[in-house]
Amino acid sequence: MQLNLSRRGAVRLLTLSAVLSSALLQGCDSVPSVIKIGVAQPLTGNLSALGQDLLNGVNLAVEELNKEGFKVKGKAVTFEVVAVDDRASADTGKEVAQQLVDAGVVAVIGHLNSGVSIAAAPIYAAKGIPQLAISTNPKFTELGLDTTFRLVANDNLQAKAIGSYSASQFSGTKFALLDDGTPYGKDLAAGAGAQLKAAKKEVVLQQSFDDKTTKFDELAAKIKETGVEVVVSTLNDFQIVALLDALKAISYTNIKVLGGDTIKTTLMLKGAGVANGLFATSPILEAREFTAGSAFLDKYRAKYKIDPAYAGHYTYDAMYVISAAIRRAESAKPQDITTTLKKIDGYAPVTGSMKWDAQGEQRYGVIGVYSANGGLWESQMRSDNW
Repeated sequence: MQLNLSRRGAVRLLTLSAVLSSALLQGCDSVPSVIKIGVAQPLTGNLSALGQDLLNGVNLAVEELNKEGFKVKGKAVTFEVVAVDDRASADTGKEVAQQLVDAGVVAVIGHLNSGVSIAAAPIYAAKGIPQLAISTNPKFTELGLDTTFRLVANDNLQAKAIGSYSASQFSGTKFALLDDGTPYGKDLAAGAGAQLKAAKKEVVLQQSFDDKTTKFDELAAKIKETGVEVVVSTLNDFQIVALLDALKAISYTNIKVLGGDTIKTTLMLKGAGVANGLFATSPILEAREFTAGSAFLDKYRAKYKIDPAYAGHYTYDAMYVISAAIRRAESAKPQDITTTLKKIDGYAPVTGSMKWDAQGEQRYGVIGVYSANGGLWESQMRSDNW
């Protein structure tokens, strides 16, 4: 059988052959030259210092990885950070999550707020994109999604720490229990309240606010009127600063305040001298508590000219663990990264290691208790079993 082709037909055949060859080559070379990593945090508003710190950690890690010449399957690749501002809002969080998906990110380090992480999680999961969050509400990893990964211990353990420490270490008998109305705040306060009740401590004042309230004159008056000796709170740092100002204005500061991790910040240290004692629990240990923390702090300060405000060392480590997963999977496809993160005991330069259970809970999580003293948060104790 003889195949006769016209000149036009031969050209078409050669063109088709070239297209198919190119497609096959692209299929073999599935690793892109630029790998995009999404960072979704509150970059404006009252929590912007915390969100910027989390972004700073990722940027520092990416700068180092790119400088060393990161390779996947022998191919040099460049990491690119795509940062978005979730404004600490669940609705905005969903919007920016979709923006990151549309931008082609292969992993997301976000979000700070539990309510935002929970709202955005299904959007990432629909595309198999792993979401590594500093958020602590247990519901985040109870969504039934394969793509949720928590960087620290959750609030079940933190609630036990708050209730246990305040009940056993403070001599006061009259407690106030305050929350910020968010999933994080309400659930954490409820867990702490259960611990106080079990310890037979009297909660004489319990109140919920929204997470942006800063007018606390009425609350301060109630605290004084009911003779509160210990304030247990899940309000944000700027809110506790405002509350302490209101208490100072009515000369009622002989109290102890114990809050969750959102008050263990540099901003909160400004209120350290107002109350009789200011304490915070946190699943986020200070960088200086780790052997490798000093080197990280030197690099962070050299680049940003400030100290970390919150948990930049955890997002720094998260970026390194993501890079390890990409290298091990020999792929930058989101689903391959997710699958590998489920198996990895990833090297984290500052904190040592990160590993997750089947739900995405951090296996190496602990809760520390800190007191504000001399412009620093000083460690009092820490445990993974409160």
